[in-house]
Amino acid sequence: MSDAHPSDRRTPVESGAIEITSEPVVLSQPTAPEIEATDITPAPGPDAPGPSGGPSRRRKIVLGSVLAVALVGAAGLGSVGWRIAQEKDASLTTPSEVAGLRLDTSERARTTADYLRTGFTADINAEESIGAVYADPAAPERSVLLFGGTALVWQPERDLDRLFDLVAEGEGAIGGLRKVDAGSLGGVMKCGTSSSPEGDLAVCGWADHGSVAMAMFPGRTADDSAALLRDIRGTVQTRN
Repeated sequence: MSDAHPSDRRTPVESGAIEITSEPVVLSQPTAPEIEATDITPAPGPDAPGPSGGPSRRRKIVLGSVLAVALVGAAGLGSVGWRIAQEKDASLTTPSEVAGLRLDTSERARTTADYLRTGFTADINAEESIGAVYADPAAPERSVLLFGGTALVWQPERDLDRLFDLVAEGEGAIGGLRKVDAGSLGGVMKCGTSSSPEGDLAVCGWADHGSVAMAMFPGRTADDSAALLRDIRGTVQTRN
């Protein structure tokens, strides 16, 4: 989806969770009066056999810790892999009606939609892309501008943030950018507001492992726009 490839998008494993040192593990120690000359024996080395001739207790502890880290890491990677498999085969369409809005097919709307889609694909490597303007029959000044695309997305939030940066370059800084409920389709969704002399413009977008999309909502608040985008997404996005 972005210009980075899967080779540089691996989730690092926490290296500071368990600290393994060269010092022996001391579980308890007798007080000074309890120590007698006959009690002093050389301390076994880290690889010395235990009472039954098997590996030492310290080695068991260390190997157990390493195994625990490996299992936790494998579980995490398995969870990510499951989400990728569930979300990667996404499709986006532009139906004639969605969430009470109607697709605007006027020449001006088509030109605007093509401009948004072209700007998106110029920097985001999408397999398929869409661009559309949806008119609000009750308030023509509150048309919704929608654009986005599909591809295998390894880091959805990073690519969504990148798309917000691209929009900010053209529309100005987006203030109050925050995560909002992404709805039943999951992934990550964020909303913010771009201010200009012409008025505030709410900007919301979503990203998952199969798609990245954004919409602009003139004349609406960010909260209202988030709810509307969830409804729009529920219609325009499907998964195979």
